[in-house]
Amino acid sequence: MNIRFIALALLCGFATVSYAQTLQLPDALQRSIQNYEKIKAKEALVMASREHTTFQKSQYLPDFTLLAQQSYGTINAQNGPMYAYGGLGSAATSMPLAEQNWNAAFGSLYLANINWNLFTFGRIKNQVQIARTDEKVANADLEQEKFQHQVKVGAAYFNLLASQRIKYVQEKNLDRAQVFMTTTVSRAASGLIPGVDASLAKAEVSNAQSARIKAYDMELEYAKTLAVLLGEQYQSFTLDSVFTTKTPILKENEASGSSNHPLLLWQKSKVESSEQTEKLHRSNTLPSLSAFGVLQGRGSGFEWNYVQDNSAYSRSYQKGAGIDRGNYLAGLTLSWNLTNLYRFSAKAREQKYKTQSLQNEYQLISEDLSAQGQLANAKLKNATENFEETKIQIKAASDAYRQNMALYRNGLTTIVDLTQSLYALNRAEIDFEIAQNNIWQALLIRSAAVGELSVLLNAIP
Repeated sequence: MNIRFIALALLCGFATVSYAQTLQLPDALQRSIQNYEKIKAKEALVMASREHTTFQKSQYLPDFTLLAQQSYGTINAQNGPMYAYGGLGSAATSMPLAEQNWNAAFGSLYLANINWNLFTFGRIKNQVQIARTDEKVANADLEQEKFQHQVKVGAAYFNLLASQRIKYVQEKNLDRAQVFMTTTVSRAASGLIPGVDASLAKAEVSNAQSARIKAYDMELEYAKTLAVLLGEQYQSFTLDSVFTTKTPILKENEASGSSNHPLLLWQKSKVESSEQTEKLHRSNTLPSLSAFGVLQGRGSGFEWNYVQDNSAYSRSYQKGAGIDRGNYLAGLTLSWNLTNLYRFSAKAREQKYKTQSLQNEYQLISEDLSAQGQLANAKLKNATENFEETKIQIKAASDAYRQNMALYRNGLTTIVDLTQSLYALNRAEIDFEIAQNNIWQALLIRSAAVGELSVLLNAIP
């Protein structure tokens, strides 16, 4: 029993250590793109696009067909035309007979066929290029998805950190309220102050406790959001304290936008893919040159003089399955569907308008990112200035609280004044934590606008 207890205690201890380990922001960003299922799905699409490119390259190879056919039937034939619709039909190879009979024998056909598109005026080449641009689109989509997801993870990280700091402030406020209540209850019991002051002090403790519970509830919510974005089980996170003790190392004149932004690269790849599709539509209006070759061997249970002598046949399988005659055929085919000049010219114009639409969207995204970068710079400046103001507020509120606490203990002020100073200090501490967090949030927005998370990571002291 003791051994079991010790083993259980060790396991619990290890679990506690693993959960209490500090989650660094760079580590969170890296883990998120490794575990998130949507990113895994897009990685699979990238692999699929690579295989599609390989398939399109295989179109350069000739068609090589082998056929072996063995059949049993009659060969009654008749003068007259025959059209095999869709390539389906039957042919009986003999001279027309005077009348119908039901003589049947085995026959066979062995065939090797090669058909090679020697020159398609760029059609196959354009199909390969489209596959490559589609692969590029899939890669760019994956990269922008990773970047957008990491931005979401960064925002969730700072939101959770802010909620944890607010909970910490509320716990400090609860401690102050409990000290305040202890003093008040003791003095009320001694008859130095009215008993109602003790009731008010207890109400303040209850209010502080409620505020702490609400703050903790908010922390749980943001912890769940971060766990989902990390692709991990729900848990409590211990975050890096550097974001609560230091301000970022800011660089002047940070770029407000970048042509290498993952979102712009993704949109640009879609434009290139559309332009390549235009080229394919134009090449579909041109002819194609093909080479073909056929090697054929045939066997039949009917003899060469069957038309003159209807008994000159054999029902033996071996007789019909062998090769009695052989033929070969080779040549070139030049085909040009002139109607495609009209069809695909319209299709090329349609694709051209789609390309123009994608280019307009590219320009819109570029302008939006530029404006977002300028907004981020302004927000960062305002957040820094506001943080300096909260330092003044928290010092003044702390001084006022200590002064009112001393006056109240000596009976020189009322509980209302002390309560107001307690509220002011609590509000100032919350504003201080939020203002410091807002600096990092603004820097994250700048990183999102520039397209480089290094802007944020390099600013960490």
